[in-house]
Amino acid sequence: MAGTITKLHTQKNSNSRVNVYLNGEFAFGLALIHALWLKIGQDLDDDDITRLKSADSLEMAMQRAVGFVAYRPRSVLEVKRRLKKAGADDEQIEAIVVRLKEAELLDDATFSSEWVESRLRSRPRSKRMMAWELKAKGIDGAAASVALAQVDDDKTALELARKRWPRLLASDLTPQERKRKLSDYLARNGYGYEVIQTVIREVSKTWIPST
Repeated sequence: MAGTITKLHTQKNSNSRVNVYLNGEFAFGLALIHALWLKIGQDLDDDDITRLKSADSLEMAMQRAVGFVAYRPRSVLEVKRRLKKAGADDEQIEAIVVRLKEAELLDDATFSSEWVESRLRSRPRSKRMMAWELKAKGIDGAAASVALAQVDDDKTALELARKRWPRLLASDLTPQERKRKLSDYLARNGYGYEVIQTVIREVSKTWIPST
């Protein structure tokens, strides 16, 4: 594939990529950041081309990773899994993770804290269940413990129950059936027996059906 560069042309669908022509024929595409160092008349041997393609592959994987973490915070493990799925090799993945960390776009401690805050706002669960979810995302025990220090199971369980209880009151269920339904709901969200019983006693006396 070695040859002389006869044309450098920006791709129609992406002005950040350049088509490289060798000996009058299309050879490969390249990220603009790497193509800037090329010029017409320059000779490229097989090693040059391999190096350029490798750098381009890394750059494309890096851009995918940046887009992935820009959408919402991600853990290191989530980024690695996404890159692996996209076809990046282990060396590229490690290089990208290092660059993202250096750019402060990837940090498990920050991710854990923000993830827990988001969970508490949108869909709270017990501290035990959220710890399990963080572990599944590759977060180590120390980072998870710090992030979960803000979680109060009594408080979050009561919030969930207060949102659920009016719906149960509006149903044709008996008082015992309502309590059982609420108990099952809280248990599915990871809360233990004592917390559930305390919450049920609280909502039972606070929320009284209208007559």
